[in-house]
Amino acid sequence: MPKYQNIPQFEHGLPESTGVLVVNLGTPDAPTTAAVRRFLRQFLSDPRVVEYPRLLWWLILNLIILVIRPSRSAAAYQKVWTDKGSPLMTHSMAITDKLRTELAASSAAPVSVELAMTYGEPSIDSAIDKLLASGARRIVTLPLYPQYSGTTTASVFNGVVRKLAKLRWIPEARFINNYHDEAGYIDALAASIRESWEANGRGDKLLMSFHGVPKSTLINGDPYHCHCQKTARLLAGQLGLSDDEWVISFQSRVGREKWLAPYTDETIKELGHQGLSRIDVVCPGFSADCLETLEEIAMQNAEFFIEAGGGSLHYIPALNSRDDHVRFLAGLLRKHTMGWEPVVDASSLHETRQRARELGAES
Repeated sequence: MPKYQNIPQFEHGLPESTGVLVVNLGTPDAPTTAAVRRFLRQFLSDPRVVEYPRLLWWLILNLIILVIRPSRSAAAYQKVWTDKGSPLMTHSMAITDKLRTELAASSAAPVSVELAMTYGEPSIDSAIDKLLASGARRIVTLPLYPQYSGTTTASVFNGVVRKLAKLRWIPEARFINNYHDEAGYIDALAASIRESWEANGRGDKLLMSFHGVPKSTLINGDPYHCHCQKTARLLAGQLGLSDDEWVISFQSRVGREKWLAPYTDETIKELGHQGLSRIDVVCPGFSADCLETLEEIAMQNAEFFIEAGGGSLHYIPALNSRDDHVRFLAGLLRKHTMGWEPVVDASSLHETRQRARELGAES
């Protein structure tokens, strides 16, 4: 028989809290070849991320990708690494810390908030353990992916379910699937762009770059492409942009397979060929700045634009821990936890404990 975990050790009359699990993709723990190889092995071994036949993909991953790519990626990470570590980690921690403060101030009952990474540390398993230890009998999971994709959001779901399936007493669970068209999210994006324009001037065109995925995912029913298109359309409308003032593209493609198009690097080179003096780039699919925004867009693609004949590329940062972003996420969590009212009244908890003891309970 399977041995299920009893975390925490059960005791009658303990106060309950609502648990919030905030999840981002993950990051190497250092900008070194060895650390990047460990991270990529875990990330690229996920069948949600790469849907190739397993044996074929194992050979490609271990004999080619993990031999060539880690050193290249480590060099890229070194360009954006800070004294505090990986940008994705530091921004995700800041979002979580501010969410914890915001929810504590606006909730009548206790709320526990923990950060997890799908790949690397802190793991989903360890974060759920902390929530359970805090008394969480209800857990809502917030993947920091505005647009749903089977390659990202579904991987978080798989990780949460795998952990919960090991528990003896499974907490009530809710899962936030996406928030690509939520008004508060669009408002925060628009505000960040307007503030950038006010502080730094405005480019000739606004490029909205989303992370790419293989085109086959769209053909097979993944809604990610549609979610990105809707986000871009709503954001352009909120900013009052005409059709010729903005463009959408998809970045970070790898391999020879067709990915969602148009590709960001090719789009940026074409804009450079047009002789534009400046373009602004925002990445609405990234809740926190990371390698793909800071190195790929702000550095690598900025060079592509100049080399193609353009003037300058101005990258507008991700929402990160902006107050309006955190307030929106807190409101989203409150909406998804409506009706959850953990028992915190001291007298009620005491009565529960007494009744249990009268019935012979040892704890």
